[in-house]
Amino acid sequence: MRLVSWNVNGLRAALKKGFIESMRELDPDIIGIQETKMQPGQAEVDLPEYEEYFNSAIRKGYSGTAVFSKHKPINVTHNFGEYDDEGRTLVCEFEDFYFVTVYTPNSKRELERLDYRMDWEDAFKEYMLELDKKKPVIVCGDLNVAHEEIDLKNPKTNRRNAGFTDEERDKFGKLLDAGFTDTFRHLYPDQEGIYSWWSYRFNARKNNAGWRIDYFLVSDRIADRIKEAKIHTDIMGSDHCPVSLEIDI
Repeated sequence: MRLVSWNVNGLRAALKKGFIESMRELDPDIIGIQETKMQPGQAEVDLPEYEEYFNSAIRKGYSGTAVFSKHKPINVTHNFGEYDDEGRTLVCEFEDFYFVTVYTPNSKRELERLDYRMDWEDAFKEYMLELDKKKPVIVCGDLNVAHEEIDLKNPKTNRRNAGFTDEERDKFGKLLDAGFTDTFRHLYPDQEGIYSWWSYRFNARKNNAGWRIDYFLVSDRIADRIKEAKIHTDIMGSDHCPVSLEIDI
């Protein structure tokens, strides 16, 4: 099974920048989208072979997630716990696994939302562990953290910036320790210079001054089924690029 995740930074904008063509080229079974920045019905996504599901933020033009799937899920769950207003998670239950797409809250400049982020991380981890008790979980999305120094171009100058604080990195590590595998690092533990997000400023993408903050994680017990994990740095249309996973499931 081939799976794709992409923070499109506005789906309506991405549709004008080759989103459909990119998805047809990648031809995934399931697509997880983050930062849709739209309400259902505000745009027509010409992927007729896919079932589509949206979880939009109450605040218009903000956040939001979506899933497009060639396989109809048994059940679809929007949000979890008290985190029900920003459209940050969509969970699709299939016969043999859960597919989760997530857009983790950014800690913001001056880390003004770091405390909220820490509470979110704890609650999200517990939610994933509850799902994992029932069947294996595949988590994809913009997790808004570069886990290790190898995961961003300039670790020293970003040490206390949102996405590379010790607190955020520690929470991500605890999620992995709880029973999840970072699929890209599982296959490519020492690969440098491969990133999934670049600032729009300072010619960051041209200079490859990026961050790897978009992930596919899987329950440890299905890590041996991972066939390939890719970061598609050649695909444009957003400040993020798509990431993909091929897995026998």
